[in-house]
Amino acid sequence: MTSKNGPIENFPAMPRGNEHSSLLQFIIPSLLGLLLFVIPIPWRGEVTVPIAFLAKVIGEWLAPWLPLAAVVVTIIAWLGAAYTRWLKPAPLLRMPLWKAIFDISRFWFWTRTIGMLFALLTYWKLGPEWIWAESTGGLLLTSLVPGLFVVFLLAGLLLPLLVDFGLLEFFGTLMTRIMRPLFRLPGRSSINCMASWLGDGTIGVMLTSKQYEEGYYTKREAAVIGTTFTAVSITFSFIVLSNVGLAHLFLPFYVIVTAAGMIAAVIMPRIPPLSRKPDTYAAGVKPPQEELIPAGWRPWKWALHQAVGRASRHEGARSFLRNGGKNIVDLWCGVIPVVMAIGTVALALAEFTPLFKWLGLPFIPLLQLLGLPEAEAASQTILVGFADMFLPTLLASDIASELTRFVIAALSVTQLIYMSEVGGLLLSSKLPISLRDLILIFLLRTIITLPLIAGAAHLLFAFI
Repeated sequence: MTSKNGPIENFPAMPRGNEHSSLLQFIIPSLLGLLLFVIPIPWRGEVTVPIAFLAKVIGEWLAPWLPLAAVVVTIIAWLGAAYTRWLKPAPLLRMPLWKAIFDISRFWFWTRTIGMLFALLTYWKLGPEWIWAESTGGLLLTSLVPGLFVVFLLAGLLLPLLVDFGLLEFFGTLMTRIMRPLFRLPGRSSINCMASWLGDGTIGVMLTSKQYEEGYYTKREAAVIGTTFTAVSITFSFIVLSNVGLAHLFLPFYVIVTAAGMIAAVIMPRIPPLSRKPDTYAAGVKPPQEELIPAGWRPWKWALHQAVGRASRHEGARSFLRNGGKNIVDLWCGVIPVVMAIGTVALALAEFTPLFKWLGLPFIPLLQLLGLPEAEAASQTILVGFADMFLPTLLASDIASELTRFVIAALSVTQLIYMSEVGGLLLSSKLPISLRDLILIFLLRTIITLPLIAGAAHLLFAFI
């Protein structure tokens, strides 16, 4: 069998047996996965995706116990890593899950150690105030980390609906001609990118990391997806705009944010540091076949053929639950201590030092050039979003100009990288991304999207 690009080896046969059953095995889980992770729905005056709504409901129900649960997770993550590092138990190291979670480098071991200490000190309000203050460790342990705890529980369990039943193979075949020229990404990443942008950035990082580890993305592709499409959810965007008193402008706000984000997504993969990431796969994995369409096949038929073939090879409910359970444990132990460590330090720098105020001074001339009132006050918000995306709108709440507040709110969403959550997730994942990469990407996204947002905001406010 050949394609326009040459011969195709290992041509997969259509599944034998009950083809109708195989088709349903692809369609039902995949539609459920789309509904849960990708398709926005209105709920009580908000727009959200069902997985985020479920996480919110469960989070409210479990709220009194979640901070303690997060502390327990950081202790378990540290104990497992310490036991593995110091005693090197051979039987446990032969277990793939144990090795993946607890056999970590010295840097990540000490990061877990700091995360555990910060969690304990914050929970009991001991030690220096900069660690456990309501605006630093207290914010993380009582608000952000409990939310992550529940999201990881639900998304980790249900993520196989997106990746194990043929949905990525289906869209991979159909979307290659769009994703490759626009974003230099494989077609299968279209679902990943939509789930990241419309659903939740944490879900996007989880999905990207899993696909990278399984050999579906190169280092460059995984880095592009993880740092270019992991926006906060639609609901969170609404909260950001509400912080500056402009919730009535949400529709044009989200259109502008999406347009600026898509333009940045076209540019960022073509410039360093992302363009310099190697197009090689993770060690020890077998690269997938190219998303080519054989001669004599229509695109949608070949896409369906690939999807049904993948679904028919699934091992059933036990495999689904086993994979979901592994995802949950890996995320809880691998991410929560890191977010606690890195997020607390970043928030403390923003709250207790003038660092981000000084770093914002060079942006004053640019803000004045863009015609934004109160440029000096606005400059203090430009880079503080690297610590946490809520901080820019909190600092902007006293700015009188609605135009300036609107631009600050939109920029805080399109910058994407903030260390209290997504930045910490990226660093703690298996993705080939360093802290230096995140700093450069944050600055580049700021420089690219700020003029776009300011120009669109001037047009918007000229007509309202």
